[in-house]
Amino acid sequence: MKGILAVPDTPYIIGYGLEIVATAEMRTLIEQARGDFTIQYFRASERSIMSGIQHLAGRFCAKKAILKALGMELNRQAFWLDIEVQRLPTGEPSVVLHGQYRELANCLGIAKWLVSITHVADYAAASAIALL
Repeated sequence: MKGILAVPDTPYIIGYGLEIVATAEMRTLIEQARGDFTIQYFRASERSIMSGIQHLAGRFCAKKAILKALGMELNRQAFWLDIEVQRLPTGEPSVVLHGQYRELANCLGIAKWLVSITHVADYAAASAIALL
């Protein structure tokens, strides 16, 4: 019929997470960590693209937002290295899950992630949307 627009297939949102952190709080976390904070929380591929506290805080927020989107409770027992936030050639962040989080995402039917990271001198924030 003329005049009727076909609605394209729209992805179904499985989960959504949002996180913000003050860079001063991030510095405190780093100082309180036993051992090297970056080794405990970030894979080598992530560490290679972080150039300062703002980038580190932004990636940390992204991981926490991804956990929230997965419906996982945030705690120190989280498997931080099983969540990898990569950078595409366009600069856009992307998500690669490993271990239990990959299994959970597969069970939930998550096919795609939309992630946004932002930071200024005093704050970093990230949002994550898990799509079917």
